[in-house]
Amino acid sequence: MTFPDDVLKQMEEFSPFNRHLGIKGDSIEPGRVVMRLPIKPEFVGDPRRPALHGGVISTLIDSAGGAAAWSALEPGETVSTIDLTVDYLEPGGIDAPLVATAHVVRKGKRLCHVRMKVTQGERRVAEGRGVFSIHKRRD
Repeated sequence: MTFPDDVLKQMEEFSPFNRHLGIKGDSIEPGRVVMRLPIKPEFVGDPRRPALHGGVISTLIDSAGGAAAWSALEPGETVSTIDLTVDYLEPGGIDAPLVATAHVVRKGKRLCHVRMKVTQGERRVAEGRGVFSIHKRRD
């Protein structure tokens, strides 16, 4: 297994929260990732519409951004989120999976800046910006 592919495996299997939600990786290359979240009835935050809870959307944005940053690192390095901004553009519905695309805008020695977007079918549900701290992985 190559390093970027290992990032998706870590994001899907190592994180109990991501595993609980069902987040899966669609594709990865250095500095870019696509992740998918199948919709569950428990993700609804407003049953009157019904619309997804914003926390579910922001979790997917954070996970995709972290994976994109991580995929651009050297082996043995990892990242943690230090700043995350999410702009909700349209309510997420229950009709289709959420798909997050993330790409690295700039990677320095200590910080990595990433842009993310979440779509659901043809709808752009949210956009995000993240800053991730780069550090050596502790075993």
